Amino acid sequence: MTTENEPAPAPHKHLWFRPAGVRASAWVVRVAGRPLRHTTTLNASGRRPQRHTITIANPPTATRTRYRHPVARHADSVIGLDACAAGWVAVTLSPAVTGEPSAPVTASVAVSPTLDGLPLTGVVGIDMPLGLLAHGWRDADALARRALGRRGVTVFAIPPRPVWQQPTYPAANRACRELTGKGLSAQTWGLRRKLLEADDCRRASPARLCEVHPELAFAALAGAPLQESKHTTAGLTVRRELLRRAGLALPARIAGAAENDLLDAAAVAWSARRIAVGEAVTLSNRAQPADDGGEIAIRY
Repeated sequence: MTTENEPAPAPHKHLWFRPAGVRASAWVVRVAGRPLRHTTTLNASGRRPQRHTITIANPPTATRTRYRHPVARHADSVIGLDACAAGWVAVTLSPAVTGEPSAPVTASVAVSPTLDGLPLTGVVGIDMPLGLLAHGWRDADALARRALGRRGVTVFAIPPRPVWQQPTYPAANRACRELTGKGLSAQTWGLRRKLLEADDCRRASPARLCEVHPELAFAALAGAPLQESKHTTAGLTVRRELLRRAGLALPARIAGAAENDLLDAAAVAWSARRIAVGEAVTLSNRAQPADDGGEIAIRY
């Protein structure tokens, strides 16, 4: 994935958390933008990290989270969405019918060619940028890349709205250079149709749509950013195992969606449950709202 259009973000002051299965003396520390150490650690007990803190400079934004059960029980269902070959894959997490903490959460999966074809209510996480600027780059994307360290290449830098209003990629690339001084990758331009569809849905849907990046969700589940790409067998295996330990039982395959899209949608749904109960981490610059006055924030 190219990141030729990546802006130069303001540095973090610090970012640290304790991964599951790692001794206190081996906490992962990041200072002044230096990357996190990349490990994939799975605790045999499936316990969550005890605490992590994010502090962001200019302006200061901090989120402090204490983990409870990997998938907190909530009275309402939540939904995770990811784009796929057939349109959108949706994973809905419904409350467990038993009172046992270890009982798997009921996960139902659906595929629809459009967002309008899905019954979206309540909290809905979506792996797609929400909220565009009139000019410049979104700080939330830069913060997400920094939080993921080397895996930050999985986060697209999202250009301002006038770029997306262009009819062709060459025109969009020219507009991006004129507005930001940097070009637009073809991969980023490939988001256009789904991005604009999600933008329209955010304005019209009765649901609370929240932008979620699945790699951040998997990093939270594992205690550190995953080294393995989701396009490898090892990457799929570790992601499915993390979701299983979080209580999410998923089918092996779903027609119309690749396995990595299904797992991403499930991770987004896991984050949507955290959003619903007030346990999610938010990466945002409150001084940088979208051009329509809405927020620009990535949660997980």
